[in-house]
Amino acid sequence: MSDNFYVYVYIDPRNYEEFYFGKGKGSRKEEHLSEKNDSLKVKRINEIKAAGLKPTIRVIAKNLTEKEALFVEKTLLWKLGNLTTNVASGHFSDKFRPHNTMHMELSGFDFQNGIYYYNVGECEYRSWDDFKNYGFISAGQGIRWKDSLKGFQKGDIFSAYLKSHGFVGVGRIKQIAKPIREVSIQGKPLLSYELSCQNMSENIDSDDLCEYVCLVEWLSSVERNQAKWLKKSGLYTTTHVRASLDGQPDTVAFLEKEFDLDIRALMM
Repeated sequence: MSDNFYVYVYIDPRNYEEFYFGKGKGSRKEEHLSEKNDSLKVKRINEIKAAGLKPTIRVIAKNLTEKEALFVEKTLLWKLGNLTTNVASGHFSDKFRPHNTMHMELSGFDFQNGIYYYNVGECEYRSWDDFKNYGFISAGQGIRWKDSLKGFQKGDIFSAYLKSHGFVGVGRIKQIAKPIREVSIQGKPLLSYELSCQNMSENIDSDDLCEYVCLVEWLSSVERNQAKWLKKSGLYTTTHVRASLDGQPDTVAFLEKEFDLDIRALMM
């Protein structure tokens, strides 16, 4: 049978601590009692024996395939982390959150990175030239626009569209949106740079009305007069600040060709 595996635990009867998880079949769960090596597991077992006791061994899950048993074992090991005597297994490790990261949001666990359209929205408050030269994008001067920009997550890939020109760049979000007064580039406040747009500090003291900024890495970008576009091609555009390109394969293919990028690969 392929579903005769089980997952078991060793418990220290002196304090009821679970100190070892394993998977196996038949008499596997008993074999550790006779092992002779210098592992933490054997050391703990020997300490229990020296106290005149025996580890409590219990099966946690039964009638499993080997793959299922490995996954259950890994789940239990992840939960207890360094509190077990197990030597960490590589099985399914890429599916589990790294330890000591509960204080932060992680891509792939707390959110999924995506491929997006971003509308530059060039006006008196922002300029593509500044975006390209200094590595950032922005939106704001109202709640709906700043909230749209705040939808970007670190690691998202986006294409920048400049109205009446076309697509001018593909980038990756390096830092999520913050009020412009809180943004620095290379240790220097963004607003202290010689920006071509002189009105980015408008409403600077208002969290609802100020300009919000994401720092980005440009994977490929061009000047406005070199924007990528194809008339009557059905390429996706919208007046929204941010929109998913998940359902726009033709537009993604166009961007990959024009900017010489494998955008899907960049998401891995």
